[in-house]
Amino acid sequence: MAKANSGLVRYFNFRRRGPGAPAVLAWPALAAAAVVLLPVGYLLFRTIDAGGEAWELVARVQTLEILFRSALLALAVTVSSLVLALPLAWLTVRTDLPGRRLWSVLTVLPLVVPSYVGAFALISALGPKGLIQQALEGPFGVDRLPEIFGFPGAWLTLTLFTYPYLLLSIRASLWGMDPALEEASRSLGHGARSSFLRITLPHLRPAIAAGALLVALYALSDFGAVSLLRFDSFTRIIFLQYEASFDRTLASALSLVLVVFTIGLLVVEQRARGRARYHSVGAGSQRPPTTVRLGRWRWPAVALCGVVVLVALGLPVSVLLYWLSEGLAQGVSLRFLAGATFNALYASGLAALVVVAAALPVSILAVRFAGRLPRVIEGATYLGFAMPGIVVALALVFFGANFATPVYQTTFMLVLAYLVMFLPLAVGTVKATLLQVNPGVEEAGRSLGRSQLRVWASVTIPLIRPGIVVGAALVFLTAMKELPATLLLAPTGFRTLATEMWAAADQGFFAAAALPGLLLMLVSAFPVAILLMRERRADG
Repeated sequence: MAKANSGLVRYFNFRRRGPGAPAVLAWPALAAAAVVLLPVGYLLFRTIDAGGEAWELVARVQTLEILFRSALLALAVTVSSLVLALPLAWLTVRTDLPGRRLWSVLTVLPLVVPSYVGAFALISALGPKGLIQQALEGPFGVDRLPEIFGFPGAWLTLTLFTYPYLLLSIRASLWGMDPALEEASRSLGHGARSSFLRITLPHLRPAIAAGALLVALYALSDFGAVSLLRFDSFTRIIFLQYEASFDRTLASALSLVLVVFTIGLLVVEQRARGRARYHSVGAGSQRPPTTVRLGRWRWPAVALCGVVVLVALGLPVSVLLYWLSEGLAQGVSLRFLAGATFNALYASGLAALVVVAAALPVSILAVRFAGRLPRVIEGATYLGFAMPGIVVALALVFFGANFATPVYQTTFMLVLAYLVMFLPLAVGTVKATLLQVNPGVEEAGRSLGRSQLRVWASVTIPLIRPGIVVGAALVFLTAMKELPATLLLAPTGFRTLATEMWAAADQGFFAAAALPGLLLMLVSAFPVAILLMRERRADG
């Protein structure tokens, strides 16, 4: 057995920048990657079973055009999300922004808004005969606003509700940076802008690459927003293919194209990250960074934060409150949703714990060890995030019904789906933070006689706590609003706030859908506020 393991290690060039990688790290990472690859295996099985018909569908010109439009949307959303997230992260971490702690929470909360709710809110406000057009029609005679449907609406909606992925990743990286780096730049005569461009921005490169990858994959896999806004993305075509036929093999072939495209994005992300070191040479300082005085730019900065929060959070909340008030005025009976609230908190909290636990060995492996196997494992973890939720759910339904009957339609299977879909959320933030930790700190711990496992537990994990906290928050928030996987894999009678909202909205009961929608945002806001407040006690 030992010889077999040794052969596997040599084959994959599985070596550390120093001592060899222990099995206690390698095997959990391999297990996490294997779970994520289950849906990919299902897609391969279905596609091969379809034969030539599937390949003809993939090779059509229309398919390639749709893939190009989806890639263009993902690129536009990623760039615009970075334009929002980078200044917001810097303002809420490094400056004397008035109400900085409040803005650090509010600017993240758009992540709790389901994309279909955000799309509906934007249509209600900016669409034909929407609230803004009605307000402008009387005094200004405006009878039509620019078209919101199609690419413009999908781009705006996905930007507003995905930029927090980048924001949280960059914030965690900013907290993990050694402030001595910027102070040294200042002592050499560089101003604030020059120090940011020469020192801060290059050190944020891993965080930006990781967050940008998450945004791009989310834009590729989203269905709710692009459907409401009538944009033919690749995911929408996959869903239509699933609905159009009981034979799911063609839809599986299209999903497999999405997986291949994701692999291409992973290669781009790894090259963007590069092999540079992002930690300080010494042990680093745990002091908080020097607060930058905004001066005359304080109130323009507040205005920027206010506009983003107003559009990305205030607009959806206002629409839901409108639905709720209309329902109360018409005497609609609203049910008490204590059970659905508890189920949502339980499943999302359990998912956050499991996913972060799985992300730690994957992230340490990717950063501290070289070779093919770490790269393959890290890349595999991102594949599930690009697949539509219904694809992951159907794959696990097939697996559970045929090979894992005892856990079929149990909470275990639901959390497994969350692990497949949301593992990259934790891997990206933990990895970006770990890249800033000097390996010499861990080696110093080893020199004192501690085992490698004890060094990771007592030294490494405390140093990367901001990344762990952010990863857990991201998984919790995303699991709270996940719909297709929850509908298909939850135990019988297991209702969450997302499924309650969907059930009411699907039947046209928008007033009844408003209450679970508002509760979804409310119960997500409190844990996120606590997590982000504790992100750095040194803040303020």
